[in-house]
Amino acid sequence: MSKSELIQKIADEVSLSKKDVKAVMESMAAHGYKELKKTGEFMLPGFAKFIVVKKPATKAREGINPFTKEPTTFAAKPARKTLKARPVKAAKDAL
Repeated sequence: MSKSELIQKIADEVSLSKKDVKAVMESMAAHGYKELKKTGEFMLPGFAKFIVVKKPATKAREGINPFTKEPTTFAAKPARKTLKARPVKAAKDAL
């Protein structure tokens, strides 16, 4: 389902204009981004909990290609932040 289809369905169910629904969704997303940056987690009630996971840097290392048995060097990766979404119990029970 695309963003515009979701906005249309919500607008029809709640009898609001598509413009109002879109404004609410954009405001919620902007608030979520700020909260993730500030505290590292954002809870979307009834749907999911978003958590920032900090992954440490890795050094370059030697390995072996399992198919050709040739030695290979795996490149180093810098430290980074990733996002993990965990569904809440209500979403799991809906399935």
